[in-house]
Amino acid sequence: MTDHKGKLSPLLKQATGIVAAKGEGCHIIDPEGRRYLDFTSGIGVTSTGHCHPKVVEAAQKQVATMIHAQATTVMNPRLPELAEKLGELTPDNIDAFFFSNAGTEVAEAGIRLVRQATGRPNIIVFHGGFHGRTMGSLSLTTSSVGLRAGVSPMMGGVVVAPFPHVHHYGWSEEETTDFCLRELDRIFVTYSAPKETAAMMIEPVQGEGGYVPANRRFMEGLRERANKHGIMLVFDEVQAGFGRSGQFWGHDHFGVKPDAIMIAKGLASGFPISALAASEDTMAKGWPGSQGGTYGGNAVAAAAALATIDVIREEQLVANAEAMGKRLRDGLESLQKDYPEMEDVRGLGLMQGVEMRRDGQPDGERAGKILKECEHHGLLMLRCGPYQEIVRWLPPLIVNSQQIDEALGIFEEALKATA
Repeated sequence: MTDHKGKLSPLLKQATGIVAAKGEGCHIIDPEGRRYLDFTSGIGVTSTGHCHPKVVEAAQKQVATMIHAQATTVMNPRLPELAEKLGELTPDNIDAFFFSNAGTEVAEAGIRLVRQATGRPNIIVFHGGFHGRTMGSLSLTTSSVGLRAGVSPMMGGVVVAPFPHVHHYGWSEEETTDFCLRELDRIFVTYSAPKETAAMMIEPVQGEGGYVPANRRFMEGLRERANKHGIMLVFDEVQAGFGRSGQFWGHDHFGVKPDAIMIAKGLASGFPISALAASEDTMAKGWPGSQGGTYGGNAVAAAAALATIDVIREEQLVANAEAMGKRLRDGLESLQKDYPEMEDVRGLGLMQGVEMRRDGQPDGERAGKILKECEHHGLLMLRCGPYQEIVRWLPPLIVNSQQIDEALGIFEEALKATA
């Protein structure tokens, strides 16, 4: 018999060279005991930091009681408890929840719900958005062509409208918003008639597309058109939600209510669970069998989500995200004065992006070198954007001012070292 050993797929690439032996608060610790400030948060997942004692305790208690109570077979008591708590946090028109495992799965559930609830086929999404990697959600995603390459054709019925990315267009916010709303209206008369448009799905703050916030007038324009035409307005809060933006939901910055919300990432501090939220009346318009799954709403993940909500409230982590986000933004804008290659600094709360450019062109190479240099000095971060030119900052919501300042110092040294 030959010696045959399994290996990880060569397509699974790590952004860093770190082996994570242990997680503790805002730090990852490698097998040799070296500590790294983790400003990736597992791509925005570990909202309460690594291994928060209350989240660990809740998960351990649940593991000893019931691990897998399959949600379409028996009732897992944690699910109605979680729905009740989430109902306290969502807009008053949203009171029903379907639980799954990942953001991409609730995007798929959202596609089914909006089409079935309205009887309409088309969905409008916005350029630069990211909604997942499975085929339906991938068809909604336009943050990077690499995600879609080699698997076409995409799902039909998806229409892409412009997003008010002020820096990309190079116009004022007013001019950009006027253009985007005008183009959306043009879509209704050239591509997708309102009576055939089920929903508009949007990230209030784009994640993978480059940490680009929408603005109040644009979001109000979407709500106005949704109301006028009977179109559902769905907010993808997978990355911006749960305090990340300095408000509990990203859309709270804009004063606009959605008809449905997609939730995941920071919901359970690292345990895989996600939710599609809408009104009970809207959910009831979905067809039998359209919501389900083997692992969705796992009991341990639900217990961790309940504990996460408690920690966010008790430790006032949304307010901390706002305050620390301002400290981070002020520090980045101060650095920008000395390093003009940091062409744009943008974002909300603890969701900040720095766009690196050279000679007017996106500089993904420089951004990659900066991240490697930061890693050598004990700071872990990620890139995003279509050219991987955005250095993104998303520390856990528990981050403190000393850690923000330490990270800014390391970042400045990396800028110098890679000039």
